[in-house]
Amino acid sequence: MSFYSQWQAMDWQAFQLQSRAANEQDVERVLAKPRLNLADLQILLAPKAMPYLAQMVQKAQQHTRQRFGATVQLYAPLYLSNLCANECTYCGFSLSQKVKRRTLSPEEVEQECIAIKSLGINQVLLVSGEHERKVSIDYFLSIMPVVRRYFSSVQLEVQPLTTDEYQQLKAAGVDAVMLYQETYSKKAYQQYHLKGKKTDIHWRLDAPDRVGAAGIDKIGIGILLGLTDWRTDAIMLASHLQYLQQRYWQSRYSLSIPRIRPCSGGTEVQAPITDKELIQLICAFRLFAPELEITLSTRESIEFRQAVVPVAITSVSAGSKTQPGGYSVAPESLEQFSIDDQRSPKQVANSLIQQGLQPVWKDWEPYLGR
Repeated sequence: MSFYSQWQAMDWQAFQLQSRAANEQDVERVLAKPRLNLADLQILLAPKAMPYLAQMVQKAQQHTRQRFGATVQLYAPLYLSNLCANECTYCGFSLSQKVKRRTLSPEEVEQECIAIKSLGINQVLLVSGEHERKVSIDYFLSIMPVVRRYFSSVQLEVQPLTTDEYQQLKAAGVDAVMLYQETYSKKAYQQYHLKGKKTDIHWRLDAPDRVGAAGIDKIGIGILLGLTDWRTDAIMLASHLQYLQQRYWQSRYSLSIPRIRPCSGGTEVQAPITDKELIQLICAFRLFAPELEITLSTRESIEFRQAVVPVAITSVSAGSKTQPGGYSVAPESLEQFSIDDQRSPKQVANSLIQQGLQPVWKDWEPYLGR
């Protein structure tokens, strides 16, 4: 049984009601527990938990230090292509956007790698729009030898693939695959995904299963905040995480919970989440899953990142460009979304050091094997 079967049995409206039913006594009881279950997480996500945010922050920071020490990993996204066959109302790469499309050649990928490496970055996230015919497994395999020459860790955020294709990418040197569901609400998913393969929620929901079956070292999941009720989406995301951890226990897991950012032709934010609510969400997940890696991207402001990173974050992007060729040439193509934190990787690293944290530029040594 895949997670899709489990998801079909979930009642969105029931979860939505439960996420608002907790009282102060429930919150205090949960905060006193050494280990949390899904029902406990739901209580920490409830509105009644907000007055206890300071306690959640303190406990989340303690959990983070116990598990990860003072380390924070730095990485940068490398956008390979803005070609996309999907129509997603919140994304600047959507099929209907009348913009110049570009896919980097292996030579251009190498130029980007050199430019990113010169910033001090040694961990890269390969990103592309979802175009199965023109930006396919063959393309990814063709550029992997180039990327592997420059970086100690390579992560991938592209369209969902088959188990066999993930096995090929693992053999080529991919260390992690990020697959974000965007939303677990069937109604909202249909509302925001209008055309293309991404409209197939079954194919997307089961994609992390295929990554796990392929034996990829790390699996990243997440939701896009702003599409629908974040509390209900978060509890379903946690259910998905728990399912994956139990079934594919050999893999590590990371979480990303970005907020919608402006993009060309993008949708208005239907269900905004405040800074305090996002901190509540991050802390609740840290208390629920102390071993979970949590990423915070340059979508967020400098002020927010500086406030939250010391509490529960294990990985941050720095110096990000969200268009193909953005690091090595004057960008001609559309950004996927605008970024907020414009600091260089060195500035981000110095800021971490000033906060008593240790920036980690490199995750692997070649002699350790994969």
